[in-house]
Amino acid sequence: MRSSMSSLLGTVVRIIADVAAGAACAGVLIVVLLQVIGRLTGHPLPWTEEATRFLFIWMVFLGLAAGFRTVESARVVVFLVMGRRLFQHLAVPIYVGSSVFFFGLMGWTGFTLMRQQIMMNETAATLPIPMWLIGMVMPVSAVIAILAIIDSLHSRRDLIALPELGLPAGEIAHADVSITSGH
Repeated sequence: MRSSMSSLLGTVVRIIADVAAGAACAGVLIVVLLQVIGRLTGHPLPWTEEATRFLFIWMVFLGLAAGFRTVESARVVVFLVMGRRLFQHLAVPIYVGSSVFFFGLMGWTGFTLMRQQIMMNETAATLPIPMWLIGMVMPVSAVIAILAIIDSLHSRRDLIALPELGLPAGEIAHADVSITSGH
C-alpha cells in the first residue's frame, strides 16, 4: 500500500511539475518567436516581453520543484564525506529538513505576496492579467517541491544519502567536480 501511494504521489508530482514547467518553456519559445517575427515585420508586439518574463518565472520555479523530484538539487557533500560516520548518517535528515524548511518559508512568503497583490488589485503593465497569477507560482511550486521531497525520500533515498563518489575522503576536498551515479 505504501509503495502504491508513493508511486501515485510520484506520478502526480511528475505530471504537475514537469508538464507545467514544459508548458511554460514552450510558452516562452512561442512568445519569443512571436516577438522576433513582429520585429522583423515592423509590427512589434508590446506584450511579448512581459509575457516572456512571466512565463520564465513560472518555468524557473516549477523547474526547481521538478529538480527535487529527481534529487538533482545542488548539495555540498564535502563536509559529509570528511565528517565522522554519525554525521554522515545525518545527511538525509539534514537534506530533508533544510529543504522542507526552505520551501515552507518560500511558500509562506509567496502566499503573503500573492495576498498583497490581490488586496491591491495589482495588474500587469501590458497584459490584462492580475499579478497574483504570476505570484501564485511561489506557493504552488513550494507545495510541489515539498511533495517531491517526500516522494524522493521514499523512492530515491539512496540518492539523497551520501552518494558514492568513488574518491577517498582526502581527495574529495580537493575535487573540482564529482558525478554521482543514478542521474
